[in-house]
Amino acid sequence: MKIRSDILRTYQSIHTWTGILSGLVLFIGFYAGALSLFKPQITQWATPVHQHLAAIPQAKLDNLISQAFKEYPKTQQGFIVDLSGDTSPLSWYTQGGGRGIRLDDIRSHASLDNNDKIITQIHAQNELGSLIDQLHRTAGILGEVDHFEVGVLILGLAAGLYFLALVSGVIFLLPTLTKNLFALRKNKGASRFWLDSHNLIGVISLPFHLVIAWTVVVFAFHDFAYGGLGLIYGDKPLFERPQRSAITYEIKDLPSIQTYINKVAEITDGYDIKSLTFSNLSSPGPALAINISSDTQVMRSGYSDVIYMHPYTLEVQFSTASLENGPIYDPIVTSFFALHFGNYAGNFGRLVYFILGLLGAFLFYSGNLLWLEKRRQKQSIQSRANRFMGALTIGVCLGSMLGVACSFVITKWLYLVAEQVNTYYMMCYYSIFFSALGYSFIRGTASAAIHLLYALFLSCLLIPTTSLLAALLPSLFTEGIRAPSSYLIDVVAALFAIAFYLGAKKVQHRAYYGEPNSIWAIR
Repeated sequence: MKIRSDILRTYQSIHTWTGILSGLVLFIGFYAGALSLFKPQITQWATPVHQHLAAIPQAKLDNLISQAFKEYPKTQQGFIVDLSGDTSPLSWYTQGGGRGIRLDDIRSHASLDNNDKIITQIHAQNELGSLIDQLHRTAGILGEVDHFEVGVLILGLAAGLYFLALVSGVIFLLPTLTKNLFALRKNKGASRFWLDSHNLIGVISLPFHLVIAWTVVVFAFHDFAYGGLGLIYGDKPLFERPQRSAITYEIKDLPSIQTYINKVAEITDGYDIKSLTFSNLSSPGPALAINISSDTQVMRSGYSDVIYMHPYTLEVQFSTASLENGPIYDPIVTSFFALHFGNYAGNFGRLVYFILGLLGAFLFYSGNLLWLEKRRQKQSIQSRANRFMGALTIGVCLGSMLGVACSFVITKWLYLVAEQVNTYYMMCYYSIFFSALGYSFIRGTASAAIHLLYALFLSCLLIPTTSLLAALLPSLFTEGIRAPSSYLIDVVAALFAIAFYLGAKKVQHRAYYGEPNSIWAIR
């Protein structure tokens, strides 16, 4: 295919500048998003085993709830029943609770002993998985404007630029696409190899990137779309809210847990109940959120759908799962979420998305460095702008990953000295991130890249090392016996450690023996 050279230059410029403007925040969004695909597993890994009480047979749940009502009046306002076996069978918030992330939530956990008597304990809730997900959604940018998170809006704008970068990049590559797509030319220098890798990853994962770009824009700005529809609907609400009843229900009229299980089985197909969250039980507006999951259905969140039901009348008020008599647009809306989260193929789909997410992060990182190398080739010496952008790229990308890795490392050690650890995660991430960013500007791109990659290698290696130490010294770390699946986090961390070590050796070799005027050179 032949395209005029002036048109190709235009699309190349569009691809370059949209990629540069959006690349750094999207790097954080992609690698943190890859990790957040396994958010429940991360939270389970980070939470000490002793904080969860043993599961009990389903038939004994009503007995447990009845005893909790008598001994702990706060449960009469709301509580959570777990049917997955991943946490305590019954719990309730003694501090905090509700939607969103709070760093100081405290939950009481309850189960039954061998004599069917209630036993309880209180622990602060670990939010490591949720904080990584928040990093994915906001790129770590704090603050709100009105009720909108600034980071979410910035990522939405970056995703729009990213869509332009994708389209313009494909158009620019069209004339040589069939000839050079799989040509990884190592013999033509490191820059050519990086460019070939960048192009190959971008093209073969193009459908994934188009889906992510589009869904991020929708997620970031859907409230503005609703606001626009408000001009059409006027005073009529877009969504019908359930009317508050004049009746105040009594806790003794609450149906059995089996009743809810039967109701869900009646209105859904192929779903399992993970948990039931009751709230406002002694008010005119009681609520029940039932988390359900399926390996054969598309879902609106990473791991579950939610059915909102009146806990006394069993009337379904809203559902994110597509029910038989649900609105016609439900499958369309659900598809947006499923395509973004990759849950339509179960854990295999999440694994594929995990790999694609990491490759996407590499795409932004390599794109920035290729731009720097190209500008260097047009100049006899490195310009101040080039040095600035090089240090910024290394500091933001490697610093953010190092902040997350160190948060994993400190987890088990923090529980030796503190019960509430979530604030320390925040302190750890931002202190490491800004320290790495400052270090990059002080030492320069090449030196900072070498040292930060070695720091990442050491941090990732310490994650499984600490887990091994905790397993060998359970009395010190109060670990208990973990499920074998929880050690997958440690295995992945070890693989990352190997990758970062090899990366550090490569960068170090190039710094001392590569092209002397490269941005990677140490003079």
